[in-house]
Amino acid sequence: MTHAECSNGDIYDLLFNLLNNNGQNSTCDNFQKSSDPVTYRDGRLFYVYLTPVILIIGILGNSLSLNVFMSKNMRGMCASAYLAALSASDLSTLIFYVTVEWLRRGIVYIYPETKMVFLEFNGVCQVLMYLSYVSRFLSSWLVVAFTVERYIGVCHPLRRRHICTKSSTRRIITVICLLSCILVLYKPVLSGVYYSADGTQYCTSNKRYDFPSFVLDSAFAVTITLVPFLIITILNILIVRKLVYTNKRQQHYTVRTNTMQSVKSANIIRTEESKIKLEFTLILLAVSFFFIAFNVPYFTIWCRNFVYNKYISQQNNVSLEDIEYWQGILYISRTIFYMNYCINFFLYSITGTYFRREVKFLFTLKNQASYDFRRSSRNTNTKLAVSWV
Repeated sequence: MTHAECSNGDIYDLLFNLLNNNGQNSTCDNFQKSSDPVTYRDGRLFYVYLTPVILIIGILGNSLSLNVFMSKNMRGMCASAYLAALSASDLSTLIFYVTVEWLRRGIVYIYPETKMVFLEFNGVCQVLMYLSYVSRFLSSWLVVAFTVERYIGVCHPLRRRHICTKSSTRRIITVICLLSCILVLYKPVLSGVYYSADGTQYCTSNKRYDFPSFVLDSAFAVTITLVPFLIITILNILIVRKLVYTNKRQQHYTVRTNTMQSVKSANIIRTEESKIKLEFTLILLAVSFFFIAFNVPYFTIWCRNFVYNKYISQQNNVSLEDIEYWQGILYISRTIFYMNYCINFFLYSITGTYFRREVKFLFTLKNQASYDFRRSSRNTNTKLAVSWV
């Protein structure tokens, strides 16, 4: 591959053209002689062909999950409210972020003559960018809220009856939604439609407010990735520690009672509560693990490219080979990151017995005969607190 150098005035055009398969129009010297290096090509192909699969699976899976968590047997539970909201936010992210990005960067690689110019119109550009930021913020912080709810339920069970109620859950979800709508208002204000060197219009940050955009985008990236990562990791460690301690304690614990009826009632209540608590805690641990696993690589590569491109834009020369290599790596990590929005249905199905049962009833049209896990508690004149789940 011919070694190519670009001046700082061409760096943004070069990156735009790389993203849109438009290399021949770059003003960088020898750019047209690029031989489509292996890492960039493979990363781009990985992104182009796997993203539609993620979209199809994610839209179907999140739609089913939303339907299940809003079903008669599950919609009254605190944990179900968080997971229903998470399914809705993941759906929104797939539509307003993943789909839009693929139309901009993916389809043009397959059909170079295709131009989704309607995405770059003033108004459309800002609205889509705003909705994508809102939905991503929601998805991250709903996982955090669910983690906090499970932490209180597992580690502070005496407080959960006062803190983890249906009304408090609705308030928390509403507050997260309002915060997400307010905190990202800067994005459409500081964005607009601009033109590359060949006259192609594209939606990006306003160059007059380059530094404020840099600071706010960096803060946004940290807020939806690093901060949730730290909170989720710490609380999950505390949850696992509490579960291990409780399990060891129960092995040496014996219930003594005078009548067989009281033994039976105590066992039913304890077993039912334990199963519900454990099931949703396992769902949390699975969702949290894959949230971290899929987010951290993309966040790391994005930070590297973002900071490096800001730095090299102040220098005299830029190596095209280096830019193409890291763009290829970014495409791979971006595709893995997208999987975060389609995998939860499978995690719920693997770890959730009640979830699997509700999915089965959705397909067999037996909702009226579905099992209500609170029925056993009613038979013993005891009501299970919905905040357990």
